Amino acid sequence: MCGRASDIKWSCTKSLLTFSDSLTEEVMYYSGKRRGEDGIAAVIDFLLSNARLVLGVGGAVVLGIATLAVKRLIERAGRPPDEKPDKMTDSWEELSLVSASPKLLHKSIEGVVMKRIAAATKKAELSQPIPLPSPEPQRCDADPPQRRKHMDLCVMTFVDLLQQYYRTRVCLSAEEVSVAQQRALDIATEIKAFLHSKHPGMPLGDMTLAGSLIDNLQVVKADHACLIVPLQLESSLWTPIAGEDTFLGHPQYCMVRRENLEYFPRGRSYWDRHLLAGYLSSRLVSEQLGKTVMESMNWPLLTGTLECEVRPVLGSPELKLEIQGLTQSSYESGERFFITVLPTVRLGEMTLMAQREITGSFDYIWYQSLYTSETARLAELDKADSGVRRKCLKTLKAVCCNCPSLRKLNASHLSNVILHMSENEEDWTESAFADRFLQAITELIGYLETGILPSYFKPNVNLFQGLTEDDIDEMGYMLYCAVTEPEILLI
Repeated sequence: MCGRASDIKWSCTKSLLTFSDSLTEEVMYYSGKRRGEDGIAAVIDFLLSNARLVLGVGGAVVLGIATLAVKRLIERAGRPPDEKPDKMTDSWEELSLVSASPKLLHKSIEGVVMKRIAAATKKAELSQPIPLPSPEPQRCDADPPQRRKHMDLCVMTFVDLLQQYYRTRVCLSAEEVSVAQQRALDIATEIKAFLHSKHPGMPLGDMTLAGSLIDNLQVVKADHACLIVPLQLESSLWTPIAGEDTFLGHPQYCMVRRENLEYFPRGRSYWDRHLLAGYLSSRLVSEQLGKTVMESMNWPLLTGTLECEVRPVLGSPELKLEIQGLTQSSYESGERFFITVLPTVRLGEMTLMAQREITGSFDYIWYQSLYTSETARLAELDKADSGVRRKCLKTLKAVCCNCPSLRKLNASHLSNVILHMSENEEDWTESAFADRFLQAITELIGYLETGILPSYFKPNVNLFQGLTEDDIDEMGYMLYCAVTEPEILLI
């Protein structure tokens, strides 16, 4: 009986060893053929040939499968530049072989085999015939209603998980939002008073707070807001130039041109001091506000007045303030709140901002932000049909914020995906929340596959333009895995 159990163990183990050896030999042949017998190749060959001794049976099989997957990726990388993959599955699906993590492979191969061996040994010792495992697929097919019930249960489970995620991980408490808004408003009031006292002749409009914190679209934690500083320009002296008409040709990179210099010479407008080659310089405007707000204000005194620590962020292209200690708990945990000061020009229907972190080294380029238009459109659509577009947007933002692989997807990307979906999808009711969430994941994969996400309001703008190929591959693979297991996004 003991001999019979040993034969069974040896039979199962031998089949695994044969499979591992065949994979190892194939990878070793490929490695030697491509890289020669140099030092690194010799070390790799030694590790592969001794994987069974070092890692054991299951480890050798796992190493063989992973190495074979790497071989396929290397083969695909060696294709000619003009030869393109047939499908998205040629890239992201094959990557699942590499990342089908060793824990899963170890559990599915070695664990199952060892269970079979243990069962066979026990039966052999009792001198009973070894029962053959019943085919599970046939039992499932024999009872289709039970299978459908199980699938429905899985769907409902994800719906419940998604709703729970939204309540506990996405939404901010009313108290947290209220405290952050009040602190931001207090700081904005101090900045406004200081600017008027320091530069009484500077024509500025009413400064307002803006951003996701004010629009109830901020997720995970209240950590940032924007302070809009509108410049009052004379419409007869200044003309906005659309991005398509500038030398850059970027639809969102606009310019502000000084007009009628022959009739209204330089000096008629306060902002003439910031002219550069006949155009209003976003760099010069930002530098003046930076020197006034960031360098001249008495921040230690303001810290004592507001009972929270406020200081400018130095070395950043943005005009940004850092606030620590909105509450006692946030102070102890080291959480920080940021306020970005944005000089803004409104001429006609165009809203232009001095965002040098986006426009880079172009001194006279102003960035046309579409955030207000996108947010207003989502609110309008939700109000018309009591939809969950904004809820879906907030959930997607939280998922991307909590998942390191998806952090390159920002609010603009996600807002435009939902706006494009709204053109064809009519059901945005609460009951369809999970369906729209999964549909947004699928839509994102399609956009990442082509590398193009057109702006909803400016279709000739590719919102993926600033992403690298590696960024797109990493995000696409993560979302591709979430198609079959969406729960991984809610971890």
